[in-house]
Formats: sequence, structure tokens, C-alpha cells
Amino acid sequence: MSRASLARLRAVVGLGLAQLRHSPGRTALAVGGVVLAVLSVTLLASLGVGVVETGQEQFDDAGRDIWITGGPAAGGENEVVDASTVAADLREREGVGDVSTVAMHDVYLGTDPDAVEPIAAVGVEGTHGHFEFEDGDGFDGAMTADGDGDEENRSSVVVLDPATADRFDVGVGDTVYVGAGRQAVDAYTVVGVGSYYSQFLGTEAATIPLPELQSMTGTAGSSRASFVTVNLEDGADREAFADDVRAEYPTYDVRTADDQFAAMVGDRHLVVASGVALVGLATVGGVALTANLFVLVAYQQRETLAALRAIGLSRRLLAGTVGVQGALIGLLGGAIGVAATPALAAGLNRLSTGVIGFERLLRTPLEVFVLGFTVALVVGILVALVTGWYASRSATVAALES
Repeated sequence: MSRASLARLRAVVGLGLAQLRHSPGRTALAVGGVVLAVLSVTLLASLGVGVVETGQEQFDDAGRDIWITGGPAAGGENEVVDASTVAADLREREGVGDVSTVAMHDVYLGTDPDAVEPIAAVGVEGTHGHFEFEDGDGFDGAMTADGDGDEENRSSVVVLDPATADRFDVGVGDTVYVGAGRQAVDAYTVVGVGSYYSQFLGTEAATIPLPELQSMTGTAGSSRASFVTVNLEDGADREAFADDVRAEYPTYDVRTADDQFAAMVGDRHLVVASGVALVGLATVGGVALTANLFVLVAYQQRETLAALRAIGLSRRLLAGTVGVQGALIGLLGGAIGVAATPALAAGLNRLSTGVIGFERLLRTPLEVFVLGFTVALVVGILVALVTGWYASRSATVAALES
């Protein structure tokens, strides 16, 4: 770089710094605007990342290697027919650790048999460690020996999620009434409070022994279930096992855990599109806010720029002066915004944990910080240079006189 170029660079930087020092209030507001733009990007992007990763973790926590669901010709929520026979066959196969059958229905529940409310119900053969009960122990082993769910062998127990327990003001040992219809409810004892299936479904849920839910909803004869899952022993080949089951049950969809998660995400196009749109909106909003901010900064300096133009400074130097201000404001605002993101994300995570029960709903990988800082610095410099150039075009003696 020649001495003349170095001198011009020093002059541009010096003028930019002088402008920032001359108006500390405006500089502080500009930095604050950049901080807000960065936070809008980082926090919303963290939410988008967190939603996907939380869903993946919840799915992985189920510890299921193979998922069997209804095929394309099936209909309704419980598409696996004769699930008990399918499960019994799978248990006899080599390399199988355990098999679980799950059914889902809408039922009615309440503390008064004459005032019950609709709620999602999940039927399982027994609860497990992933429930992480807030109270009680669930109903491990509560399934009847023959699995037919008849009245004589009913256990009449239910697990509620915390929100439902709070809504009805019940706890372990209390009695609630559950049934498939408002006029057909029976007494059930609450044996646990846990949010496992409510988080999985994204709504309040009651968990009931599978045979009893099937009997309650009239699906015991056909033994209908939403899905049958298999946990394989260590070292077992998921793909090979899935291929064998597909050959045995060609009318069902047989997927590995990774394929099942991808299918579940793919079936929720609106949710995925909303998440992508949210991150995109955050980025566009941050860029727009930063651009408007530097347009205002350049506009407020129109008289100063006109005076500098009058004494002979070129438009390129004037644009560079505004660009330097953009770089410094973007650098400082971006640094503050990125530094504040972890603390704010932690606070929002505590709020989400208390309100909806999800921990670490906002995730802040390195890419989130890079995105936020890029919006602040790169966009700030480019927009400042462009607005500085256009502002320099109107920086004339006539403008100064007016």
C-alpha cells in the first residue's frame, strides 16, 4: 500500500471515529439497534435449532431401534392390526432385547364422573425409566398376564402428565374417572406423574395399561396399536433386521430409528416450514433493521458530509467515513449481542422448562453466533458504504446552505 493510500485510510478512519465521538448518544443508540438485530437473529435461530435437536433427543431417548407402523393401505391412528401377535413373533427373533406396543386414543378424564374432559391417552405395556416421574412409580408390570384386558384383571391405574395433574388438582393415590365416552367412565387410581408422553405428543396426555385402553376403546379384539417398536441387543444389525421384518410383514412400514424420525419430520411439513421461515425471518429482519439503522445514521450526518464535501473531500472518502462508522458500530454491537445471547438463551430455557417442561429448547451452536455476528458486521459495513455513497451525492454546497 502506497503512502498516499495509507494516508487516505488513516484520514477516513480518523473522520469516522471523530463522528462517533462527536455524537455519543447517537452512537449508543446505533450500537443498541445492532445489538437488538443480532439478538433477534441469534435467539430465533437458537430456537429453530433447539426445536429440531430436542425432537431428535426425545426420539433417541425412547431407545427404540426398529419402528413398525401401519402401511399405506391402513387408516386411522392405530394402524397396526393384531399387534399382540406381531409383538410375540418379534420377541422370538434372534438379537431382540425387548418389544413394546403403543396405542393412542382420545378419551375423557376428570375427577367427577359427570364432568369429564377430552384428553389424549397412550396405552403401553408398562412405564419405564425415561418417564422420570415427578411423583409415583408408574405401573411397570401392570399388564395382565394374558393381555386381554378383561374386567376381572383390570389394574385401573393411570399416569398423568404434570399439567393435567395440576389442572385437576390430583396426585398419586387420588382417583380420576376415565372412559372412551362421557357417559362410560370408570374409576382409576393415579400411580404416577410424569411428562414423557406429553412431551412426545406435544399435548396433555394420560398413560394407561395397553390392554385396558384397548378394551375401553373397543379395539381389544383386533388388538390395534399405533406402532410396535423393537430394541435390539448390542451389536445387532438394524438394517438386516428391518429387511427381515419387512419381508415377513409387507403391509406395514418397517423403519430404523433414523428413518422413522425422518418420516415423522417429513409428515409435519407445516412445522418444518414454520421453523425454516422463523430462522429466515430472523435473518431478514436483522438485515432490514441494520440497514435502516445505518440509513438513519448517514441521513443524520448529511450536514457534516456536505461541509466535508465543500472543503474538497471526494465522495469515495465520504462513503468510506460512513463505512468505518458502520464497521465500528457493527463490531461493537455484534460483540455485545453475541456475548449476551448465552445468558438470554439460558433465561428463556428456564422459562420454557417451567411453562412447557422442555429443557434447553434454545440451543446456541457456533453457527448461531457466526450468523448473528455476520449480520452485524458484514451487513453493517456494506449498508454503511452504500448509504454513505448515496449520502455523499447529496452532500453539496446547496444542501449545506439550505
